[in-house]
Amino acid sequence: MNLENKGVYIHIPFCKSICSYCDFCKVLYKTEWVKPYLKKLNNEIKDIYMGEDIDTIYIGGGSPSSLSIEELKILFKIIERLNLVDNYEFTFECNLNDINEEMLRILKENGVNRLSVGIETFNSNIQKIINREHTFEDALNKMNLCRNMGFNNINVDLIYGFKEQTLKDLKKDLKLFLKLKPNHISTYSLILEDDTILKYRKYENCSEDLDYQMYSYICKKLKKEKFIHYEVSNFAIKGYESRHNLKYWNNEEYYGFGLGASGYVDEVRYTNTKSLKQYIENEEYSQKELLTINDIRDNELMLGFRKINGINVKEFYKKYNVKIEDVYPIAPLLKSKDLILKNDNLMINPQKIYIMNEILIKLI
Repeated sequence: MNLENKGVYIHIPFCKSICSYCDFCKVLYKTEWVKPYLKKLNNEIKDIYMGEDIDTIYIGGGSPSSLSIEELKILFKIIERLNLVDNYEFTFECNLNDINEEMLRILKENGVNRLSVGIETFNSNIQKIINREHTFEDALNKMNLCRNMGFNNINVDLIYGFKEQTLKDLKKDLKLFLKLKPNHISTYSLILEDDTILKYRKYENCSEDLDYQMYSYICKKLKKEKFIHYEVSNFAIKGYESRHNLKYWNNEEYYGFGLGASGYVDEVRYTNTKSLKQYIENEEYSQKELLTINDIRDNELMLGFRKINGINVKEFYKKYNVKIEDVYPIAPLLKSKDLILKNDNLMINPQKIYIMNEILIKLI
């Protein structure tokens, strides 16, 4: 058993309303489903968690903030089972409209020290398309409340790439996001996933050229504002990079608990069922795959190259006892400048990060 510190992801699938672009595992909130769900979650953690030290927890969804105060207390009681190290990161995802003083007090009392707030956009036309409703003033008031309650590590999510959106619209959104003074910004180009409302409506993205212009503008603007671009879609003020998400990109192990959650423990990757009924009723609920050494190394590349600084070749050798260039066709990609080797870090050329998937296909 790998006794290194692990991360824990906990999925809360309940939402008060469904966003039209979302393909995450979610259901509309119904009180009668929550307690059976939390009971099953408790049993799952009890049965699977092996007592290792945990240094990151991420409660995502869905909308974990859709739970009532009583339900949140039950959830945090369940989490007490985990052996948290002293210097931990504990993230809780919040819907902006759910944030209030009582909820924040419960989070604070139970050790949450990082918030991730789904804002997405302040553009009222796009809000109608994605089924969201809030103003900049709402967000500013809520962010001030969070800080007054002692939360000094806050991520905000921004989404772009809508058919109706112009570069000017995005610039306006980003300007307002920066006025909120977040420590971390996650940016997402709209992807029309199967089983989403937008896909059913046959909605279209903006053009690829405009999407690229928007991405380039975000990178340039946030760099100017002293944000570090540390992963393809993620930007942080120095010291506020998401430690939990870095576990994924560093190909480290983590537990995934809850409906539709994925985990990676003892060289096994697993994904829980997305059927709420099946999950609660204790039927066989996860798909498991024992990874070969080749699978693990491939994942190291696919995840590691998402980081702007890429993969440290010495660390790769230490981990796998083989040089990266002896396993993958690195040389031609260095020659074509798709890849760059700098201070022992092998990375995708920053000018080509936008076509990362094409480069990965050449490698794997």
